[in-house]
Amino acid sequence: MAVQINPSILSADFSRLADEARRVGGPGGADWLHVDVMDNHFVPNLTLGVPVVESLSRAADTPLDCHLMIEEPDRWAPAYVEAGAGSVTFHAEAAAAPVRLAREIRAKGARASMALKPATPIEPYEDLLPELDMLLVMTVEPGFGGQAFLDIMLPKIRRTRQLIAKHGLELWLQVDGGVSATTIERCAEAGADVFVAGSAVYGAADPAEAVRSLRSMAEESTGRAGWSCDH
Repeated sequence: MAVQINPSILSADFSRLADEARRVGGPGGADWLHVDVMDNHFVPNLTLGVPVVESLSRAADTPLDCHLMIEEPDRWAPAYVEAGAGSVTFHAEAAAAPVRLAREIRAKGARASMALKPATPIEPYEDLLPELDMLLVMTVEPGFGGQAFLDIMLPKIRRTRQLIAKHGLELWLQVDGGVSATTIERCAEAGADVFVAGSAVYGAADPAEAVRSLRSMAEESTGRAGWSCDH
């Protein structure tokens, strides 16, 4: 599968989000724009909601990948599809009926994704994987940007990749948290193919070049990884 880089606007300048979205575009630029939605209940932080996503979807050329760190995603997730998100991620820990929710997101025309916090194992959700378009393994505790990457998540990434291969799925495997030039190769080697990067992109002098550099590093590591030969 092709490597994808999704810059997180959590690390961008919120006063000029449309401009920040354009800064990571262009040839070889961002595949998706990662939008972190937090409600100050599921996680101890409050960011943005449906109105901002709707405005950003009109202003940005890059499709939106919305990560909902919220309670009651069964109730609220469909509104983000309607607001223009091309991919919507809900948390397994918060969803009351994850299969039904994934099917509803897909029925509305978006890609359905499920996220797992660091302490949540992948194995209990093995049977749900065919209902998803993407599985997100959090590599930090959700809620704040700029955290240090948790190396203890690498075995979980590997186990998830093995389950994807076991079922022959075309399922994207995303990692989010502490992804940078010093960690992205390890994530790719373990089996991730979609990478969310916040400060590593928006903290760079040239965010678009940072995206291209991260992509190159991940592609090189993926090419050396044994799991990539399974496709």
